[in-house]
Amino acid sequence: MSQDLTYEQALEKLDEQLKLLEDGNLSLEAALKAVDDARVYLKICTERLEAARKKIEVRGESEATTE
Repeated sequence: MSQDLTYEQALEKLDEQLKLLEDGNLSLEAALKAVDDARVYLKICTERLEAARKKIEVRGESEATTE
């Protein structure tokens, strides 16, 4: 489910969880769940950025070898 999110979707969901935590109106249990959810979305964002970085590096390397 969450692994199918795009970078933008995961970032939006991460932002939602952080806002819930910042508001401070959550019970301890709800705050812990929000932190866990935020970690999942942060991991997805990091994975998507890393994949994009690798694509950019590969393109840069292939362009350098054709010159």
